[in-house]
Amino acid sequence: MKTVDFKRLPLEAGDIVLDLGCGEGRHVISAYVEGNIHSVGVDLSLEDLKITRERFSHYDEPGNDAKAFGLSSASALNLPFADNTFDKVICSEVLEHIPDYHSALREIERVLKPGGLFCASVPRRWPEKICWALSEGYYQVPGGHLRIFRSDELRREIEVLGFTHYDRHWAHALHVPFWWLKCLFWRSQDSNWLVKQYHRLLVWDLMKNPALTRILEKSMNPIMGKSVVMYFRKGAAS
Repeated sequence: MKTVDFKRLPLEAGDIVLDLGCGEGRHVISAYVEGNIHSVGVDLSLEDLKITRERFSHYDEPGNDAKAFGLSSASALNLPFADNTFDKVICSEVLEHIPDYHSALREIERVLKPGGLFCASVPRRWPEKICWALSEGYYQVPGGHLRIFRSDELRREIEVLGFTHYDRHWAHALHVPFWWLKCLFWRSQDSNWLVKQYHRLLVWDLMKNPALTRILEKSMNPIMGKSVVMYFRKGAAS
């Protein structure tokens, strides 16, 4: 389930792409599959990186010298890369978890090449506020969401660092009711019939990718997409 649209973040042959906060690998692997690039994933969780490595084994092309793949455990506040290393940076559903997200944004600016592209996604404000209202457990779990962003304010904070915003869309509207149900039945979510049935629907949608739900979600995303996805270009070197 990709949040980033690679038509809006086009990958060019030879690009070095960073997925910051790669989790279990959905974007770092998707980027590798998408083009002849060097795809790098960074996350604090060694367990998530292990899962990513295992999943990547199904997509590895060891005979293709035009592709490369790497993973690293590191903090978003102190990335182990030189200035101007990456052509593209992805940071999807990560900033809301980081106490000092401003420092993370400055690190992204540092490691991205002049003229490089940056995609940031965070939970959309109004569906997220309902989740917080329904359950304190949703945001009080270790490593959970620390804040609810206003996308226009986050956009300005990124632009102040020398980026130009060039595109935006919303994603995953079908997941919004699922999270509302999980929050409503927070203490019994693992056994709740409604939560389990909706999860089955999402798994079916992911596996089958039927036209009906694709059309439905596309029409719903501008209204209630769970994620807001923004795209930026770093200014050229002065």
